[in-house]
Amino acid sequence: MADAKHSGGPVAAFGGGAAAAAPPAGGRLRAARLGLWLIAGFLAIRQVAVVLATPRGDRLTDLETWVGPHGVLHVKGSLYETASFTGTPFSGLVLKPLTNAAERALGWSWIFGTLLLVVALGLVAARALPQPAGRRTALLAAPVAISLLMLSLPVRNAFWLGQTGVLPVLLVLLGLFAVRGERTGGLLVGLAAALQPTTLLFAPLLWCTGRRRAAAATGATFAGGTALAWAAMPHDSAVYWIRHCAGTGLGGPADARANQSLHGALLRFGLTGPLEIALFLALAAAVAALALRRAVRYARDGQLLLAVAVTGCAVIAVSPTAWQHQLLWVLLAVAGRAGRRASDRYVWPVAVVLVLTLPARAMLPQMAVLDPLRDNLVLLAALAAATAVPFLSRTDAHYRTPVPTRYADPVPARLRHVPLVPFLRRVLTRPNLLLELLLIRVTYAAYSQVRVVARGDRATAEHHGRQVHSLEHFLHLDIEHWANHTMVRLPRLDHFLSYYYETFHFVLPLTVLGVLYLRRPADYRWARTALGVATLLALVGFWLYPLAPPRLMPGFGFIDTVHGVQDFSKPEYGALTALTNPYAAMPSLHFGWALWCGVVIAVVAPRWWMKALGLLHPLFTVSAIIGTANHWVLDAVGGATVVATGFTVTYLLSGPRARTSGSRPPELRKAAPAPDSGAASTAGAVLSVAVPPSAGAGSATIPSQATGAGAGTSTGAGAGTDTDTDPGGPRPAPAAR
Repeated sequence: MADAKHSGGPVAAFGGGAAAAAPPAGGRLRAARLGLWLIAGFLAIRQVAVVLATPRGDRLTDLETWVGPHGVLHVKGSLYETASFTGTPFSGLVLKPLTNAAERALGWSWIFGTLLLVVALGLVAARALPQPAGRRTALLAAPVAISLLMLSLPVRNAFWLGQTGVLPVLLVLLGLFAVRGERTGGLLVGLAAALQPTTLLFAPLLWCTGRRRAAAATGATFAGGTALAWAAMPHDSAVYWIRHCAGTGLGGPADARANQSLHGALLRFGLTGPLEIALFLALAAAVAALALRRAVRYARDGQLLLAVAVTGCAVIAVSPTAWQHQLLWVLLAVAGRAGRRASDRYVWPVAVVLVLTLPARAMLPQMAVLDPLRDNLVLLAALAAATAVPFLSRTDAHYRTPVPTRYADPVPARLRHVPLVPFLRRVLTRPNLLLELLLIRVTYAAYSQVRVVARGDRATAEHHGRQVHSLEHFLHLDIEHWANHTMVRLPRLDHFLSYYYETFHFVLPLTVLGVLYLRRPADYRWARTALGVATLLALVGFWLYPLAPPRLMPGFGFIDTVHGVQDFSKPEYGALTALTNPYAAMPSLHFGWALWCGVVIAVVAPRWWMKALGLLHPLFTVSAIIGTANHWVLDAVGGATVVATGFTVTYLLSGPRARTSGSRPPELRKAAPAPDSGAASTAGAVLSVAVPPSAGAGSATIPSQATGAGAGTSTGAGAGTDTDTDPGGPRPAPAAR
């Protein structure tokens, strides 16, 4: 902003846009662009269709609270008499011309008007990306931005409730990136501040970046709009600004979890009265000052959209109330680049997208100790963007060229066309831990939700149970009744297997993943992918074939050794009853995950006794699930099938697993001792010349297994010797005796 020429157009003044300088697209890129536009259009149509298909009494609920029998704002007394209208008096003044609009026509126009605002916001945000933008970014930014907006909770909330939270964000972006002249831009930002007062924080940003006319126009427009509303509606203005202190308390209790401001968080922590107000003002001032300082730095660096996002996140934090439809600023923060490694670049944008598109319960498990984090998740993301996340400067060497990801050389496969997806190469370095934990948690939340939703009716599940029992009887596999009653007669065995069944189902897979992550990163990715594919296939089985386990089959004589006698029409499992699908039995993921653990341990463990102990886990698990009458034998066969399929699919897509000698990636291992001749130095020099640097930015390939005299040498990205071990470079070997 500081370097903008005041006489130029918007593109010249603000550094241009990604879409404005988009180069011609190739065939594949055009196809990808068309596909993304189709996805964006589908999401937009779906959102509108969902709202229109909802009964009139359940949609646009906030809009209908202040819609009278003849149109908008036909309410008795003050706009704020029922605390349902949360806008400023200026908002009410702007909506006055709609008082003659029919309610039905207003609903349709409001929905499609919001859709147009969202599309315009996505287009402007895509044009505001920092330059120079790559060819792919320039062509794909607009449909991706619109798709993310359509998926975000603030936009979906605005569609559903009939709120105007999109408009202030769009006005600010138009004022800073689309219109000509500083005064016109300041006018639009001032209008946004008149609609959402804390947006006035953009005035200091404009002033500190050299656009003082725009800052003055922002302040003047805000003051003029507020004064006009005060003159037209003095009583409503007094109620809003004085009694409710700039809207505090409107729209619901300020301590509600939907209020993602610092004020709401302090109230949820139990602070009240003057102490809470003083602490809120102090924290708000500190956040605003730090955020403005960072925003000015990013604006001068040429990252103007990131500067706007940082300031907008501060607006969320310092607002007395920040309801869900007002949280769209956080999504703009994906424009920043954080992380010097290529594998770390996805952490911040993925985290932001997940926080803004999924409910908080899907991000963190339902544990009391995590309640403060879950209740303030969006606020924490806004505070991180405004004050903490170390976004890279465009002058940083890693901004455009991050530290490359290291890949193993392809392992020859027995099948000709394997791997089917060559770009899914074996990565030797560890993935980002935060990203892995986040994706694992979200994936498990989705798995749990689908598992519960894929609930068949009792009659169908029992019919399938009789089918399975008949098939097992034909195959002479129907040992469940004998095993169940044998366990009942042996209480010690019953207690041991029941405890084992309830305890190690989650603990051991997580432990195996943790050990692989720390000691064998390449094997971690291989094992994780196989487990994910197996779990996905199991969900398909739950959906297509609901099956009653033996303990829920009436008349078969099974005994539920874990939960006792059950009412087959309404089984109980304690606190997990509402979260459990009793008919998700085929295939058995209890045995499937246990078999996955056994296979992984048997493959990667260095000692035979470790392999044997690992294979005991699926044996104990299958004994437990059959003895407790929780699964049929064929359920275990199904679990083994999906696990085998998971490993097979992983093999077909990315080829054989990378074989590395040692527990750590080759680039982290110390060099082996040099032999008693100069062969080691010669071999290192030959390898450094024979293995060229990787041509692709952000990736490098190193041998998966060193051989011969050069076993202690690590090659990659042009490195001939392991510089972590020998900073001084290669040295001559000692003379032979």
